[in-house]
Amino acid sequence: MNENKGAIKKMMIILSKGTIENVYAAFVLANGARMEGIESEIFFTFFGLEAVHKKKLDSLRVATVGNPAMHIPTMIGGLPGMEALATTMMKKEMEKIDMPDVPEFLEILTASGVRMWACKLAFDMFHYKEEDLYEGVEKIITVGDFYKRSEGEGVHMLFI
Repeated sequence: MNENKGAIKKMMIILSKGTIENVYAAFVLANGARMEGIESEIFFTFFGLEAVHKKKLDSLRVATVGNPAMHIPTMIGGLPGMEALATTMMKKEMEKIDMPDVPEFLEILTASGVRMWACKLAFDMFHYKEEDLYEGVEKIITVGDFYKRSEGEGVHMLFI
């Protein structure tokens, strides 16, 4: 009897947020899939597009307001300089474990075969130009195009 054990064949990751913690979560998951021999694609939409915008990808920040995992009151998180402080601290901790910065991580993802797509709706809404995007983004596609890429058995979709 041939039993389907539900093997994961492809990870389809939708990145909608441009905070450093969300971007790294998507990148680590996409890279981890490739390391396990699983196809991996990232669809950058809304503020997630900042992770592949050449002028913005180096200045991603930690969200200090509205982030219960920060364990600080919202009023304190909103004080001037708190976001920059939290971002600096996070980046220092990431350096300690040799986590690549965003530009280097994008190169790693591209080299490992992660396919990257920009959302047409968000791209148009933010008035971006193709030359604004990191070169590893293959194409600007619609949500429908992304769903078509998700067809098949063993495909898992993850929204970050």
